[in-house]
Amino acid sequence: MEKFKVLEIKQSVFADNDRRAEEVRTTLKEKKVFLLNLMASPGAGKTTTLVRTIEHLKEKIRIGVMEADIDSDVDAQTVAGLGVKTIQLHTGGMCHLDADMTMQGLDGLQAEDTDLVILENVGNLVCPAEFDTGAVKNAMILSVPEGDDKPLKYPLMFSVCDVVLINKIDVMPYFDFDMERCKENIRKRNPKAEIIPVSAKTGEGIEAWCKWLQREVEIFKEVEKV
Repeated sequence: MEKFKVLEIKQSVFADNDRRAEEVRTTLKEKKVFLLNLMASPGAGKTTTLVRTIEHLKEKIRIGVMEADIDSDVDAQTVAGLGVKTIQLHTGGMCHLDADMTMQGLDGLQAEDTDLVILENVGNLVCPAEFDTGAVKNAMILSVPEGDDKPLKYPLMFSVCDVVLINKIDVMPYFDFDMERCKENIRKRNPKAEIIPVSAKTGEGIEAWCKWLQREVEIFKEVEKV
């Protein structure tokens, strides 16, 4: 029987990306830039939440935004209109950003004169969770219409996130969504995750989210001073 070599390509890809992600983190430490990787499925409210976040924090900290998409620059135009540094990243058909793409984005953004860079990742709950971007923290948005069982269906996404925003709580009366059951399902995947219910539409919960984010940025900068 003919012998042949077996290459574990997926493992190799992840290992290479993990090494590159550590390089990104080292660069962020040197430049004292906090990178937040924001993930969610399409329609969960990433851009609307991002707009609310920028409006709340832009007078307090210097913000940059990297908008990742397969194509189009719709979201980048929306964010740029808020007066913050913005760059659009096209992934060439890929459903996620990896560490090398993230570094290219940071270079293009010229992020060294920002305190916080928010990466709005490509919209889906699978691929973005598999690739470490080198971010300081990972955040994801789960919207009420998606259902309270999503943490059980997409375990990796919820396990890699430091904070989960449960968005669109203003429409809870119209959906079969149990907030406590959702929180329980998230904790099954990630007991350490911060859980913050919000409504990007009405602004409810946004202050609590922004306080969490600003505190994390301040902690990061204080640690890097030492």
